[in-house]
Amino acid sequence: MHRRQLLKAALWLPLACALPGVARGAVAEAEPFDDRTVARLARALAAAPFVPPSRDLPAWLAGADYDRWRDIRFRPAESLWRGDGRGFELQFFHRGSVHRERVRIDQVVDGQAVPVPYRAGQFDFGRSAEEAASAGDIGFAGFRAHAAINTPDYLDEVCAFLGASYFRAVARGQVYGLSARGLALGTGDPAGEEFPRFTRFWIERPQPGAEALVIHALLDSASVAGAYRFVVHPGAETLMEVDARLYPRVALDTVGIAPLTSMYYFDAGDRAGIDDYRDAVHDSDGLALLGRDGSPAWRPLQNPRTLQESTFDDVRGFGLMQRKRRYADYGDSEARYHQRPGLWVEPGDGWGDGRVHLFEIPTADEYQDNIVAFWRPHRALRAGREHRFGYRLHWGDGHRWQPALARVARTRAGAAPGGRGREFVLDLEGDALATLDPASARLDVTASAGTIGSAVVHANPEAGGWRAAFLLEPGAADVSELQARVLGRDGKPLSETWLYRWLR
Repeated sequence: MHRRQLLKAALWLPLACALPGVARGAVAEAEPFDDRTVARLARALAAAPFVPPSRDLPAWLAGADYDRWRDIRFRPAESLWRGDGRGFELQFFHRGSVHRERVRIDQVVDGQAVPVPYRAGQFDFGRSAEEAASAGDIGFAGFRAHAAINTPDYLDEVCAFLGASYFRAVARGQVYGLSARGLALGTGDPAGEEFPRFTRFWIERPQPGAEALVIHALLDSASVAGAYRFVVHPGAETLMEVDARLYPRVALDTVGIAPLTSMYYFDAGDRAGIDDYRDAVHDSDGLALLGRDGSPAWRPLQNPRTLQESTFDDVRGFGLMQRKRRYADYGDSEARYHQRPGLWVEPGDGWGDGRVHLFEIPTADEYQDNIVAFWRPHRALRAGREHRFGYRLHWGDGHRWQPALARVARTRAGAAPGGRGREFVLDLEGDALATLDPASARLDVTASAGTIGSAVVHANPEAGGWRAAFLLEPGAADVSELQARVLGRDGKPLSETWLYRWLR
């Protein structure tokens, strides 16, 4: 199945439409559970041939379009832990449409795991009520967690796990935007992409007043099995601590660790041929990078005419960010793109040498997720071994990880005067330029092909920052990798490094 079907067919209901939770159903047999349980199961799976999951569903669910599936709503009163004062509640997604595989969900209490029972009474089936009356145990497709992230007396949705190994989260005051995945395999490969899926979850029942939720997940696919542990801390920034253990059935040389998936349709300075009343439409507008030497970089996203892959070495952190934070930047009162989260990946244990990969895929609308970013180790993951990766996911809108350098707020491009090449204009903001003497700054620009001219940097009082500009004359080149940054008189950087791929 295509990534776009898996995720955007889930255009998950807006946060305002609070889906719901689980009830105290029939007693199921408990199983012992500890921190080694999921790893043992994953290791055993990897040692055996892969068994594809059943996708059997009643016809009315298998053939349901997105709107009919979305019409099946979990009843909030059925939320697991509702009224228990535990700081979190769980609500569940029904199987149907593209979400055909059953996901088992267990609650862990005092070292014992018990399946959360499915009951038709947990759901309002809307127009499908008649068919659902005799449907039996259909099961869950995923779940969402709620916590008091915005106000102390109401539990808002903070994260959701649904479809393959996809999951999403928000920070305070935000709405869903980009997604993360447990693992990427074969992204951009002409042979096709493989989508491992979370087949089972174990969710630890939080103590009363808990501020974090612990989620364990079992991952499986034809090429790999895996054991995951997520510790979710909702707040002004929602933090996820991730521990991933992978057990390949075959050598994995196209693996993506900590994969991020987003959408970029157009921006005010990048909308050729797009007739739309809005000024910009995207979940993320750039890839942020932090080098091993602590130097930050910013790569604006594009909606290219052909598939583009870019790689970045010597990186100790990366993320897909949404820098524009004003409603006026977009003009969309329904999608609220200005409230979409950015997502920063902070590598931890197990990350050796590797590089960040960025894929930009052409799209003709905003309903296609066309941006993928992840980290890939230089060496393939060998079969029959455990490969462990720890990392932290920061969902929010801040850049607290970035040194105190000016950053690129906007990228603009157009035909150069006289039609000779392209003119680039960068708007910069940040304290590093606040008291700068223009005579002591210069714009350092390089191009892998073509020639650079008329490079200038000056104060821009109208915007309250600085503006840098230069011309690119590409000559016969069809592609040129550009880099630009503002340097002080001593040659030290005053801004992050701007990266851009120019395509003819």
